[in-house]
Amino acid sequence: MPLPRDLWVTPLAGVVGGYLASLAGWPLPWMVGSLLAVIAVRCLANRAFSELPGGRKAGQWLVASGIGLHFTSEVLEQVLSHLPVIVMGAFGTLLLSLIGIAILRRAGVDRATAFFASMPGGASEMVNLALRHDAQAARVAAAHSLRLLLVVLLIPALFTWGLPAVSAPTRAPVDWTWLIGLLAAGAVLAMFWSRLKQPNPWMLGPLTACAVASASFDLHLGLPQGLGQFGQWLIGCALGCHFDRAFFRSAPGFLARVLLFTLLAMLAAAGLGEVLGWLAGEDHLSLMLGMMPGGITELCLTAEALQLSVALVTALQVLRLFLVMFLAEPLFKLWCKSHA
Repeated sequence: MPLPRDLWVTPLAGVVGGYLASLAGWPLPWMVGSLLAVIAVRCLANRAFSELPGGRKAGQWLVASGIGLHFTSEVLEQVLSHLPVIVMGAFGTLLLSLIGIAILRRAGVDRATAFFASMPGGASEMVNLALRHDAQAARVAAAHSLRLLLVVLLIPALFTWGLPAVSAPTRAPVDWTWLIGLLAAGAVLAMFWSRLKQPNPWMLGPLTACAVASASFDLHLGLPQGLGQFGQWLIGCALGCHFDRAFFRSAPGFLARVLLFTLLAMLAAAGLGEVLGWLAGEDHLSLMLGMMPGGITELCLTAEALQLSVALVTALQVLRLFLVMFLAEPLFKLWCKSHA
């Protein structure tokens, strides 16, 4: 059992880190700042300070609800009209996992570990599949954790500082009558999806509930700014608890190769997004962001901050997540059979 004072260290470090990052003008300050502060405290103290109970789920619930409210009827029509591009982009990013598989296999990593460590999403599900196929589950988990850290730190910064400054968008109106009902509906759907053991329920459940309601009733609503920042802070604190001294010391050669193929996958995703945007005549920046390896939460928040197409990025990420969930194991079995 953690000591009572330990329960306060993580949230306090997250508040300080988020506040300092916001003063410094960092992108997504309450997520990136809290993430770095929690990692720093855990590494400096060399102690595994506790994660806030249910913090990541609550953060995903709030952030996903805000993302879902972007899906007005007009936006949904645009997403449906871009469906061929979204499908090509999702399959394209799935193929980028071949970079990681090739690098890890050349280094002598076993087939199952290389395969599931290289998948571009669904970290917890990939660890479960790794256990089922006798892979090194700890290395698979480490690979996904390091990729998540890189995406959170690099992608928002590169897109924010690499583009011209954008003026703050007009804030959508807040209607608490609708919001309370939608937040409750999202929580119920998340719990239902969780019982069915569906992937990422606290992200996809609230997102679905809010997107369906927003498109059906053309709501044009948003979350209060403070509530969105609170969700980012919760996520940043939770993500920071994945890392400590032992993590960075474990299998440095393996982690270095994960770093290499993640950076190569980012470059390849940027190139694919540029080409696909040119061929289809669509917003190449939104396509590039949506095709980046990483989590739906971080990339959709980046799209929102930069006033890119949140719906397009979300659609790419959701489709890719489901492709990974349902195709990873059959493709791995097919690969093993072809080399039997």
